[in-house]
Amino acid sequence: MIGLVLAVLMQAGTPAAQEAEIIVPGPARPSAQTPATMVLEPVAMFIAACDEDGDGRTDRAELSACVDRSFRLVDTGGTGRMRYLIFADWAQRFLGDRNALPSPFEVDRNSDDMVGLDELQAHFAKLYSRFHKDGGEGISRAELLTFRTAPIDAQGPTRPAERGRKPKGETGRSRWKD
Repeated sequence: MIGLVLAVLMQAGTPAAQEAEIIVPGPARPSAQTPATMVLEPVAMFIAACDEDGDGRTDRAELSACVDRSFRLVDTGGTGRMRYLIFADWAQRFLGDRNALPSPFEVDRNSDDMVGLDELQAHFAKLYSRFHKDGGEGISRAELLTFRTAPIDAQGPTRPAERGRKPKGETGRSRWKD
């Protein structure tokens, strides 16, 4: 048995054994993805989802009915009002994150620490006016898009470096131009 192991070890040192060497490369470097130049705010995503008839536009009636349905799904007690923590649950469910805008402080117009259906409807009426730009029937998907205007590269947004301060994580010259 020992002789067999020695014979194999000796074979490993021969040129023929070296030619049969297998090289396994590491994983390929990830390539940079082109950063998005168009984004959708969570509230815009909600408005787009309120398109009931599938025509690609959300009109005021569709939005109002959708806000009402979403509110009633969270207002399980049927009070017509929700405290800020319940509003955060609403935001999580319908906007994708508990901290997504609008905030309950912005929607609660009478400052009673509760958001009523009437306040939420009024806020979405303002949002409707903000997004509705083309004057057509309802808000189109194109109107709900937000365009990024900050310069970006494969590393993310670029901006001028503060004088005398290096960007976080860099030790050499700044990649940002002054």
